[in-house]
Amino acid sequence: MYAIALGLFCWLLLLASVLDFSASLGNLLPSLSRPANSSRIFYGVMFDAGSTGTRIHVYTFIQKDPEELPVLDNEMFHSIKPGLSAYADTPEMGGYTVRQLLKVAKKTVPRLEWKRTPLVLKATAGLRLLPSEKAQALLEQVQDVFDESPFFVPDDSVSIMNGTNEGILAWVTVNFLTGHLYAETRKTVGILDLGGGSTQITFLPKSKKTIGSSPDDYIARIDMLNSTYELYTHSYLGNGLMAARLAALGALGAEEWRVFKSSCLPKKFREEWSFGGLTYIVSGIPDGYVGYKLCYQEVLKVVKGIVHQPYELKDTSVFYAFSYYFDRAVDAGLIDRTQGGMLEVRDFKKRAKEVCNKMSKYHLISPFLCMDMTYITCLLKDGFGFKENTVLQLTKKVNNVETSWALGATFNHFQNLKIYR
Repeated sequence: MYAIALGLFCWLLLLASVLDFSASLGNLLPSLSRPANSSRIFYGVMFDAGSTGTRIHVYTFIQKDPEELPVLDNEMFHSIKPGLSAYADTPEMGGYTVRQLLKVAKKTVPRLEWKRTPLVLKATAGLRLLPSEKAQALLEQVQDVFDESPFFVPDDSVSIMNGTNEGILAWVTVNFLTGHLYAETRKTVGILDLGGGSTQITFLPKSKKTIGSSPDDYIARIDMLNSTYELYTHSYLGNGLMAARLAALGALGAEEWRVFKSSCLPKKFREEWSFGGLTYIVSGIPDGYVGYKLCYQEVLKVVKGIVHQPYELKDTSVFYAFSYYFDRAVDAGLIDRTQGGMLEVRDFKKRAKEVCNKMSKYHLISPFLCMDMTYITCLLKDGFGFKENTVLQLTKKVNNVETSWALGATFNHFQNLKIYR
């Protein structure tokens, strides 16, 4: 009876999400610029199946020179929560969310271009963390939806992307949008992406010592625009924000029915919390102590001895940080949601201390804000080894385009960027 009620509840949540999505669909049409007669306009549809949501990116490109990367004319973006992994036991519901998001593509891409527009879905840490048979069932549902669609479905159109490519393609996206890929100086920016299930770091090392002192599988090369970039890149599965909560709570692999307590949570807090299709009961410690120092010790075990510290991060160039870095900075009042902003690592630390030591003040924003802000501080300082005065550019969009790996993955589909170790 409980399972039936839970299933009905999930369907109602999904229906509410879809109705909200459908209501806003009519406002999503882009205004396209007119290319010159010698230019070619084309489209690409990329689904990002993340651990906490499924997102669709519909890109409009203008190809002016076949020897160069195309010009991005427009991006149409929409998302639905939760992610596909939440439907591990009901994969047909996951397929249904993708079918609803396809409406964005049909509204954006001209009907005559449907058969020429590739449709691709890449899943990330949410599905990497699932048992293989459950992940495969979800992918098969998505494949069925794609095969029924009027769009072009290339080989390997539905797959789980490896973490290395996730970091590299996010680096391609940000450096394309900031104009660094066209610069002759090869001056680029690094990226920090904090998802729900995994986190990535990618940058172009200036020092040979960084390459020489790094594990072999942390160095990858990409051929692009007649250049080869040798990048430091790594994806840490299980170190995304939501997965880190599980690890800090001691809930990884444990029985769901247990109550998982933490000094990072308000003393009187006790609620159900779901991630990856599982539900946990989490609470503060009613008779215990709370605060930043105790919380830091809890999250440190998720980072220490796991995250590698690149040699040159102690004196490095600009890094763009996005996804949950951006979201939590907004929640904590450090930056504006629309404008983003530049922060030093010490700003995360200072606000984490304030949130943890005054939990009642921030409880309504999120009972997890202390844990999340402390984890981000720990990941940046004791994980990657950034100095407290390192400046990070917090952003959700660059030139009105989402900062994620999706644009880089679309380029990879069209241009076959060569990525190798």
